[in-house]
Amino acid sequence: MANEFHLPDVGEGLTEAVIVAWHAALGETVAMDAPLVEVETDKAVIDIPAPVGGVLLHRGAEEGETLAVEALLAVIGDPGEQWQPAEPAPAASARESAAAAPIVGRLEEAVETIPAPGGRPQMLPLVRKLAVELGVDADAVAGTGPGGRVTEDDVRAAAATGGPVRRVKMSPLRRTIADRLARSWREIPHVTTYGEADPTAVLAERVALGKPPLEAVLIGRLLPLLVRFPEFNASVEGDEIVHKLHYDIGVAVDTPEGLMVAVVRNASDQDVAGLGAEITRLAGAARTRTATADELRGQTFTLSNIGAVGGRYGTPIVPLGTTAILSVGRADPRPVVRNGEIVIGRELPLSLSYDHRAIDGSTGRAFMAALIEAFEAPTGV
Repeated sequence: MANEFHLPDVGEGLTEAVIVAWHAALGETVAMDAPLVEVETDKAVIDIPAPVGGVLLHRGAEEGETLAVEALLAVIGDPGEQWQPAEPAPAASARESAAAAPIVGRLEEAVETIPAPGGRPQMLPLVRKLAVELGVDADAVAGTGPGGRVTEDDVRAAAATGGPVRRVKMSPLRRTIADRLARSWREIPHVTTYGEADPTAVLAERVALGKPPLEAVLIGRLLPLLVRFPEFNASVEGDEIVHKLHYDIGVAVDTPEGLMVAVVRNASDQDVAGLGAEITRLAGAARTRTATADELRGQTFTLSNIGAVGGRYGTPIVPLGTTAILSVGRADPRPVVRNGEIVIGRELPLSLSYDHRAIDGSTGRAFMAALIEAFEAPTGV
């Protein structure tokens, strides 16, 4: 008996997945619960097991193709069994089609070809907007539509002849990153404040502990401040500011597919060595796309070490569901003032972005001052 298997929702809010690799060819026998297909979601790359044992009769999409949740993923049946998709519903008769047709036609058919003022070419507002987005001089485009109207295809063709271009389809992860950052920027009134800290104490502590990830040392010194300043370990929910009394620290990880945030759960319960081991484990899982969804969401505060990729200052975007993010830059040797004299030294560049709905500017500066003091303290705070 043929069993149809539809793509399940394997993650919160999943709408689609990309087929990475099939573990069985058509006509091949698969065992129940054995890996059937590897898919990429906006969170991770995972294996989906076969729900039943039998022969693979149909694959709903091939490698590299995108499949929507609840779409037919696979059909598994008995040896020698044939499977055909259900026949589509019969087309309506001409009379039925005429009766069901709308009174008005399609929008483009209904647009009158009235000459545009000033001799400008005729085009719909959406087409003119597209021309602006693609950098096309709309007034110089020859229209091929009815009455000489400029169509979307005309604009895209003009853009293509304006010079070499390459269009790259976003991966599910890249689309998710883009959507979340755009939403955060729209919804959260951002403020970014800057500071510098002498990294001598932090770097000495890191060496003394066997060189764990720098983020582990910084988190160890940062955690007490989140207790003192609960607004920075919080979220804005309606007309309430929710102070989180647990400390799940997100650590930005640079991966080949894009920036991901791995979450160190209950960071306040671990020492620097434990934090370092967990950060190393999570970063490896994020880069190999084996991290679970829970390991990539739900942080209460975020730390981004942009110094690891050569950056200094930035304007980090506050992740949704939190109120603050700290970016730490590269401490290169440069002229600094020490004891009233200019010398060559190092300063740790700090960029702190926060949600202005929950945190005032004075509180933001107070937190930055406390950060600098904590990072410069000889034995931590």
